[in-house]
Amino acid sequence: MMQLQVGMVVCAAAGKEKDNFYIVTGIDGRFVYLADGKHRTLSKPKRKNRKHIRLTSTVWELEGLTDKALRRRLNDCNADLGGN
Repeated sequence: MMQLQVGMVVCAAAGKEKDNFYIVTGIDGRFVYLADGKHRTLSKPKRKNRKHIRLTSTVWELEGLTDKALRRRLNDCNADLGGN
């Protein structure tokens, strides 16, 4: 079983963000903080319940990552994993 960690790419399983990919920027109890680099930047991540995300096996280093680079990598990930 995979362990949720900061830097992991996840897919939203519920809400208006459903089926979109995000990166985990923080973990606080039962909530995670997610960023996509466009609507939710690294400086203002979205808080989401852990139950409403699906984990992937992809983990990225957050150090030095910009919103623009995050958007590009998530778009590539989206194409590779067959999302929207």
